[in-house]
Amino acid sequence: MIVTIERLGHLGHGIAPGPVYVPGTLPGEVVEGTPDGDRLLDPKIITPSVNRVKPPCRHARACGGCQLQHASDAFVSRWKQEVVQTALAGQGLTAEFLPIVTSPARSRRRATLSARRTKGGVLIGFHARASDTIVEIPDCQLLHPGILEAFPGLQALVQTGGSRSTELSLQVTLTRGGPDVVVTGGKPLDAALRMDLARLVEAHGFSRLTWDGETVALRDRPALAMGTAMVVAPPGAFLQATAGGEAALLTAVRQALGPQKRVIDLFSGVGTFTLPLAGEMEVHAVEGDAAMTRALDLAARNTPDLHRISVETRDLFRRPLEPDELRGFTGAVIDPPRAGAEAQTDRLARSDIPVLAAVSCNPVTFARDARVLSDHGYRLDWVRVVDQFRWSTHIELVARLSRA
Repeated sequence: MIVTIERLGHLGHGIAPGPVYVPGTLPGEVVEGTPDGDRLLDPKIITPSVNRVKPPCRHARACGGCQLQHASDAFVSRWKQEVVQTALAGQGLTAEFLPIVTSPARSRRRATLSARRTKGGVLIGFHARASDTIVEIPDCQLLHPGILEAFPGLQALVQTGGSRSTELSLQVTLTRGGPDVVVTGGKPLDAALRMDLARLVEAHGFSRLTWDGETVALRDRPALAMGTAMVVAPPGAFLQATAGGEAALLTAVRQALGPQKRVIDLFSGVGTFTLPLAGEMEVHAVEGDAAMTRALDLAARNTPDLHRISVETRDLFRRPLEPDELRGFTGAVIDPPRAGAEAQTDRLARSDIPVLAAVSCNPVTFARDARVLSDHGYRLDWVRVVDQFRWSTHIELVARLSRA
């Protein structure tokens, strides 16, 4: 069967008429393969796209960690912006798009790896595409070198606390005190295992080790800089994946807000935006996770020369801030999870806050929420796409909305 790829789907698969889905292909390519339902197996590219490039990583063919290494950077940038434009158009919205910002290769400071003990030792890496097979990635072009350098220690952890019958998940974050490691799926803790794990943390320079929800070793503070503050996030707490991506999001948020006196940061996490913004303005941070608000509050109290920061633990899905509670703020930042913030957006739309900086990792729910704000008098001034997850289909953005 021979097909011509017409477009790229949201999962990065090429789509031919039918539809027929063909992973690893690009629009305009003529492809031959064996049909299997709505997919084409063992595709062979007859006519390649001008946007096709040689993948920069030697693991790209086997590893499922990246979906778009076969596409040029320029193509990926255009495609990600078009995905956001299409989502907005579906809600009847348009916007000016500022130039995209893309994180460089080898900059992921945070990753979740899969691991398993084997007869010959330990496997650590990412899953192959649509498979439970773990692909080793010693020359990964995505991860920060600091994470790759931690692999010997991670292998020792898996060898000591893993089993051949169970896959482990290793979440690794680079911090000032060394890699912060969160393990799930390991052997049950007992006195001997605790001692062995603690020795490995010391030997390999990890800052902290959390084992199936319990912190078993703390060698150094797993701190991250946010503005002039140093934050020790709870194990596994949400953090931005790259330092450059975080900086790009913060720059866009500052640009969206402009000079302000008092802003509210909704879904503030551990203070990614709150703490830097507090160098210039008063901030009220609201987050549903109590451990994260405690970390933010502690960092704020230990950092001099900040404007006033107040912190509130509140479930914004079940109990969004009402319009009267939003009175008096001159700006707002909202950075919800992928599901968006339908309830809180409804209340924001009926508030008198003049300017909003909306951060999103899901163009569809962003467009839905932007439509609600637009219906209540907000204007969508501009959008900046931030490609923090290089070579993936994941898209992040910052938008400015203001009262017309």
